[in-house]
Formats: sequence, C-alpha cells, structure tokens
Amino acid sequence: MVTAIVVPIICLYFFWLTRKERKEQERKWLEVGEVRQEAVVSGEIKGIVEETQKFYYHRYIYVQTIKLQTSTKVINAIKRTPLTQDRKKDTFTIGETIHLYGSWEGNNFLFNQWVNEKR
Repeated sequence: MVTAIVVPIICLYFFWLTRKERKEQERKWLEVGEVRQEAVVSGEIKGIVEETQKFYYHRYIYVQTIKLQTSTKVINAIKRTPLTQDRKKDTFTIGETIHLYGSWEGNNFLFNQWVNEKR
C-alpha cells in the first residue's frame, strides 16, 4: 500500500527536477553568446579556428577562435554562438583588420560584436 503511494510521488519529483534543470540549461545555452562589452581590441587576423562543441545533451555551441595580432602581442579572441536553426555564420578573413568589442576572461578575449576597419 505504501509503495503504491510513494513510488509515483518519487517519479513525479524526479520528473519535476529534471524539467527544471533542463529549462535552466536551455537559458544558459541561449545566453552563451551574450558578452559584456567592457573593452575594445583592434588588430589583424592571423589565424581562425572554427568548431562545434557540445554544451548540454543535444545543445551545441559554435566557437570561433581568432588569433589577433595587436600592436603589442598576439591574443586569442573567442566568439561563442548557440547553434540554432536560424544561426548565421560570421565570416572572418585572414589579413583583415578588425575591432572587437567584449571582455577579458583570463588570457582570452570573449567578444560578440565586431567591426571591419575601413581602409
């Protein structure tokens, strides 16, 4: 008798807990591309690496890593985008001079907005 009451309650609790966690992870996945614009970095693109990374179960993010030669050193700039059906791919060309807007995270510069420098 006790089992007939307790087992469904436990199943409903874990269903509710899983659903809550899935909603939280989806919110975090959609916010991956949002970066505070605290700093500006300018330089010439020396190298580009593009890859898809798993974020959470069936959620993926598209990561573009750019080696940028500034006036003083070479830095890694990273752009992360949630992989959705209507995602448009940003294209970068080696040798372009660009301005990146974002923030520093350790030795990497995270950005979400960029502008080509007019020549």
